[in-house]
Amino acid sequence: MHEENNINTEDLPEILSIIPLRNSVLFPHQIIPLAVGREKSLKLLADIEEQTKYIGVIAQKQGLVDDPNPEDMYSWGTIAAVLKVIDLPDDSKSVIVQGLHRFKVIDFAQLDPYIKVVIERQEDNPSSNLQTEALVLNIRNLVQSISEYVPNLTGEHMMMLANIQDPGRLVDTAVSLLNLDTPQKEEILENIDVSKRLERATFILNEYLQKLEIGSKIQNEVQGEISKSQREYFLREQMKAIHKELGDDQEGVEIAELRERLEEAKLPEDAEKVASKEIDRLSRMPSASAEYTVSRTYVDWLLDIPWNESTEDNLDLKGAEESLDGDHYGLDKVKKRILEYLAVRKLKDNMKGPILCFLGPPGVGKTSLGKSIANALGRKFVRISLGGLRDEAEIRGHRRTYIGALPGRIIQGIKRASTNNPVFMLDEIDKVGMDFRGDPSSALLEVLDPEQNFSFSDHYLDVDFDLSKVMFIATANITDPIPPALKDRMEIQELPGYIEEEKLHIARKFLVPKQIEEHGLSADQIIFHDDALREICRSYTREAGVRNLEREIAAICRNAAKQIAGDEIEKTEINNDQVREVLGPIKFFSEMAERINRPGISTGVAWTATGGDILFVEATRMPGKGNLILTGQLGDVMKESAQAALSYIRSRAKELGIKNVNFEEENIHVHVPAGAIPKDGPSAGVTILTAICSLLTKQLVHSDMAMTGEITLRGAVLPVGGIKEKVLAAHRSGIRRMVMPWKNEKDLEETPQEVREEMEFIFIKEMSEVLTHTLVAGKSS
Repeated sequence: MHEENNINTEDLPEILSIIPLRNSVLFPHQIIPLAVGREKSLKLLADIEEQTKYIGVIAQKQGLVDDPNPEDMYSWGTIAAVLKVIDLPDDSKSVIVQGLHRFKVIDFAQLDPYIKVVIERQEDNPSSNLQTEALVLNIRNLVQSISEYVPNLTGEHMMMLANIQDPGRLVDTAVSLLNLDTPQKEEILENIDVSKRLERATFILNEYLQKLEIGSKIQNEVQGEISKSQREYFLREQMKAIHKELGDDQEGVEIAELRERLEEAKLPEDAEKVASKEIDRLSRMPSASAEYTVSRTYVDWLLDIPWNESTEDNLDLKGAEESLDGDHYGLDKVKKRILEYLAVRKLKDNMKGPILCFLGPPGVGKTSLGKSIANALGRKFVRISLGGLRDEAEIRGHRRTYIGALPGRIIQGIKRASTNNPVFMLDEIDKVGMDFRGDPSSALLEVLDPEQNFSFSDHYLDVDFDLSKVMFIATANITDPIPPALKDRMEIQELPGYIEEEKLHIARKFLVPKQIEEHGLSADQIIFHDDALREICRSYTREAGVRNLEREIAAICRNAAKQIAGDEIEKTEINNDQVREVLGPIKFFSEMAERINRPGISTGVAWTATGGDILFVEATRMPGKGNLILTGQLGDVMKESAQAALSYIRSRAKELGIKNVNFEEENIHVHVPAGAIPKDGPSAGVTILTAICSLLTKQLVHSDMAMTGEITLRGAVLPVGGIKEKVLAAHRSGIRRMVMPWKNEKDLEETPQEVREEMEFIFIKEMSEVLTHTLVAGKSS
């Protein structure tokens, strides 16, 4: 409302009573009604004298504040004349006021019973130039454009603006008509420089127009989408009716097919209820909707999973044994365990599947053994690799609320197998990781527990599935990374490294025929002699498994294929000379005689994740201050073993025959070669002590002898672990005599019979016995 009343503004007071205004700003020349309901404002109206009906109107910074203090209000306001006060039925009042002049608050005269302030009137600084005229024209055009998007900005308002010639008043009126934010309106009110007020209003109105345009565009797009959806819905309904009339109701056919599949699937009661309910939902959904696809995929998963489909086990023990022997050489302990399961399965039909873990170094046939077991049992084989797995949802699946959700790998594997009792291999279970997405090892606890896995719950299916008939076989290189709770649920079956004779059998029976076939050759075109295979085993591979052996055989086959394909030869026989010619210089050779050619060198054995290896300990002496220097990336435990060995030698120097050695004036340096490889553990104590004794007594250590054992300061030799791997490593390296603690004699039962027969084992209790057996009497360099 902007009608002008004739009010004398010369005698305006310098102290004004204030009505705080919520969510708006009063401009000069503007007439508006105010709803007054707050107690202070009502008292103010009651006290206004008839002849001086002037008040100050100041905008609040926050409209929610009910009883504003000075800091809750802006410091600029508008002097207003009270034109009329109307009493309302709810005891509140409506007061019509007209803005007269801008003012600035100088001080607050009183706060109760209502606010009074000391004011300073502010007059406009007029501006009249070409820029001002251009800005005025721009303001008029902007308001005209805005009126196209704001229905309550009528033609009368536009006519009123067209009749206002004063630039400052034009800006005030234009801004007061629009639904702008209070801070923006207040910014215009506080600007008395008309030119700057025009510039600022131009920016604000431009921004407001852009918002209106974008909002209108969005509204049109949304309206278009809604109209499109409604049109598609009506068209789909019409198509349904047409198809129904023609007897070609495709969607009804699809639902009927799903119901038919549900009947044939013979799902468990819980799964059948869920599937039936989901199919009912599908029947009420339009097939073009996104949720239809999600729901249809879920139903397909429920119907495709083999809830009650099993394969018949091959209970012929003799046939199963022949099948296992035909695929793998050795591994008698594991084969015996499988045959025991079959025997019990033959006697007890509802036996739960065993949960095994094949533990052994790389290349010994853990994964391929799983396939062989599945063949022997007549079951399907499924393998998933757990190496690097970090997300728990990979095991349990994602909930269907996520886009692209699927069941976990366990259920996916069961579906691929199409039976509920496959041989399920969990490869590399020791390499499962964890991060912020969860711990897959914890999810595997339910999978691998026979007391729980009969009701395994996948997050996607949300229906229990019985995994108790599945034979789970995990594989691992080492057990240390496997959580104790998970390890406790599995039956560990150790697969030791192969000895040379076993590798020879494996190469002759499996590897050579396989590589000959893969390289397009025949058994007549290439013949491997046993001495050539032994040469590859001894001089070109040094491993617990047979992977590198197979690679070297493949290299020889490739070379033969090249020669035969090039018509250079018709056939070839592989002997030692040809092995060296194709594979190049020898990679591994026995270092015993060459390395132990002077005092201060001894041979030890170490357990490794790849099956064990030999290590040398070298000791030397030099003038110094009695220090012990240790190098070769030794761990703390190994360093302590070396210190204990030296302390034992110093305390028994006379008994050990050490003469003319002043320990206070000599440094002893112990080094374990292969310095790039970290080493630790107490089992090298015997080896370190023997090397130092050999150095100080100037006696050689037997070159064909290895040793292991933990030592104590009192001279006792304590048992150590990894005996089987250490014995096989020593045997692979050509060592035929081995010194070990007497308490480890029982561990030799796990080593192959052939190795025990070829090696001599010396069992000792005291360190004095070690030196008797390891040092060469009377020989020194």
